[in-house]
Amino acid sequence: MNNANLKQQEELQQIKQMMERSSRFVSLSGLSGIAAGTCALAGAYFANNEIMHTHSGVLSDLDTNLYASSLNGNFSIISLLENKLVQIAILTFLSALISSFIFTFLRSKRTNVSVLSTTSKRLFINITVPLLVGGIFLFKLIMLGVVGLIAPGCLLFYGLALVNASKYTLTEVRYLGYTQLLLGALNLFFIGKGLFFWAIGFGILHIIYGLLMWLKYERQ
Repeated sequence: MNNANLKQQEELQQIKQMMERSSRFVSLSGLSGIAAGTCALAGAYFANNEIMHTHSGVLSDLDTNLYASSLNGNFSIISLLENKLVQIAILTFLSALISSFIFTFLRSKRTNVSVLSTTSKRLFINITVPLLVGGIFLFKLIMLGVVGLIAPGCLLFYGLALVNASKYTLTEVRYLGYTQLLLGALNLFFIGKGLFFWAIGFGILHIIYGLLMWLKYERQ
């Protein structure tokens, strides 16, 4: 009787795992989070050096220049891309995105789950929409020179994207989203400390999340 119950439980567990695979993309790699967090910390380091050396430790010069360019009608994407802080941000984002995709792709191969499945496409759409809207909003803030709200804005929209997409992937992603939202909300009351909050949210929290996910799902 005990053996029968044990076999039934194993079958139920297998069915549950199959249903989870069909409704959630569970091949996100913990190493992706670690890689993204490492890239974010490196980006924060270089951004801090740029601020200290070029802007005397504050962003007031950059803020004034962007705002003046907007008022004079001289603001352009080219001038924005020539800014070193923007270049650092772009390189950091691309590095984190590429490294995260590589580790997730490798794990999907090991788990025999396609990265182009219907569930992964739903995950992509649900995380992209809030990020795209947030990107447009933040771009307008940059045009106006309101750089103090860029870091909290990034954290808030990224947190919303994670919470929105969490129903199609690991449950832990939702909690990572909540922490990003909390950090973004706190950052709104500490304008000027954006790089510090940015490093915690995108750097340290990603590394902690990635390590926990690796220990829980991938170590074996």
